Amino acid sequence: MEQILLFIKHNLGFIWIIIERVNDLLFYLLYHKRLDRVTREVFKEIQHHSVVFRRISIAESASLYELIRNQPASDLTYFKPHSFEFKSIVRQIRKPSFLMMGAFINDSLVGYFFLRLFVNRKCFVGRLIDKNYRGHGIGVTMNRIMYEIAWRMKFRCLSTISRNNHAVIKAHSGNRYMSVLKELKDDYLLVEFLPDNHEEGVVQD
Repeated sequence: MEQILLFIKHNLGFIWIIIERVNDLLFYLLYHKRLDRVTREVFKEIQHHSVVFRRISIAESASLYELIRNQPASDLTYFKPHSFEFKSIVRQIRKPSFLMMGAFINDSLVGYFFLRLFVNRKCFVGRLIDKNYRGHGIGVTMNRIMYEIAWRMKFRCLSTISRNNHAVIKAHSGNRYMSVLKELKDDYLLVEFLPDNHEEGVVQD
């Protein structure tokens, strides 16, 4: 299923737009209140000594646009969850099934992470940290927040990782939560992040 969705997203844009609109509507009706509650709980419980993590608001669209624009082009080669045009970012923030979160230091946005949620109880996660703030544990906290929100929503927490993205492969080399599910086209891996207390074989496609 994931491979089909990825093919549609990258090759059949008009069908992908329809899928996203239907998914947004159904997700709003079924899950948006629960997502709001779970997100608030996780933000309250998981903290960082110098960073504030919270949802990105419409008013902060320009900050997210600037954060992405100021990163090296090579960092965005494998990070393409949506269009990075300013108007596209504003539209993305409004989508109920796309949870956009930020890492803030003194109200400055230094990191962006997200959950793309589907009504079939699966979600995809990803993150980007400003080049000047890497190596300070921000990414580890981002991961914990993303995983906990997905798990508490009882959604499968997934991601696609390119074998050629050596920085991400290295970053996940010691990730005890990560399990490789399958190999996709063009040297991509479909991975799932599982809590420590999961039982092997329980989660099915």
